[in-house]
Amino acid sequence: MKPLASAGSRVGILVVAAALLAGSATLHDDGTAPAFARPASVDWPRPAVAPPIPAPLTDPGLSLRAPPVAVPIEILLPTLGQRAAVLGVGMLANNVMDAPMGPAASPVWQQAFWYRGSAVPGEASSAVIAGHISDPLGRPGVFARIGELRAGDPIVVHDTRSGLDVQFTVTDGKSYPIEETNDPAVLTEIYGAGPVAGTWAKPSVDGHCYLMLVTCDPTLRNGTHDHRLVIHAIGVT
Repeated sequence: MKPLASAGSRVGILVVAAALLAGSATLHDDGTAPAFARPASVDWPRPAVAPPIPAPLTDPGLSLRAPPVAVPIEILLPTLGQRAAVLGVGMLANNVMDAPMGPAASPVWQQAFWYRGSAVPGEASSAVIAGHISDPLGRPGVFARIGELRAGDPIVVHDTRSGLDVQFTVTDGKSYPIEETNDPAVLTEIYGAGPVAGTWAKPSVDGHCYLMLVTCDPTLRNGTHDHRLVIHAIGVT
């Protein structure tokens, strides 16, 4: 796959998307996830205009093959009392989305990873932010508790340059078996049509902005995390 340098380049992300959901399978955590609260019918806020959008987070010429870079945003999960710095990540040489690891003392276990092939949070498209569930010693990682989020809970993406807060509301969450993570329909549900079709992020069909948080499902089966947990949120003004 060729390095990517511009928004006009094609991005064979289908493999990358599947790899992201499977990439943390060797991490260990013996907790269990609470059942996600899913109201049968909720009239979610659908703003007439999109929320404000942070300025570009990286150099437009930065290749998806480039190493992780710091980006000027933080993610806040007020319900959980959490705040985390964010790295902008691309893909590795084997076409796997990068999920930086390191020794147990490394800060990467408490940092979130915005996929640079997805939308900037707040754009009328789908942004994807992943995070580890645990570190090599089994201690909670940055997204260890996202399974506790409930429909209606806020998520905030904070621009550290301008002080701009992009507000999202959790709509639902889903745990996907590993065997489903190569299904284009599942990947489109998470990433939007653009990355799955091999292009950069495309505008959402309904004009709304979405944020997906991704980690391993906390439940261990046969010594591994065989499900991937995705929290869905929609932008609000």
